[in-house]
Amino acid sequence: MTGFGNGTRRNPRSRGRMGSGSGPDRATLGIIGLVCAIAGFFTLGIILGPIAVICGWLSMGRRWTGSRRAMAVVALVLGAIDTLAAVMWTFF
Repeated sequence: MTGFGNGTRRNPRSRGRMGSGSGPDRATLGIIGLVCAIAGFFTLGIILGPIAVICGWLSMGRRWTGSRRAMAVVALVLGAIDTLAAVMWTFF
């Protein structure tokens, strides 16, 4: 018999049920960052560039050292170039 607060599921949000934090989430953020960086060269670079930088950084695991995925680094670098180009085009 289950009473108030004594459900059948002990830990519904445990690691086993929700998946690992290093799996496809980082790969997905790398792909999103890369797409935003490439699209930012053609339209809305001032918005898509920083999004690409943030997604690339999150895809790298919020660390500058250690093992890096190539797609995350490319998204980070292209997003930074895209942001700088959009700022220069706006003010100059």
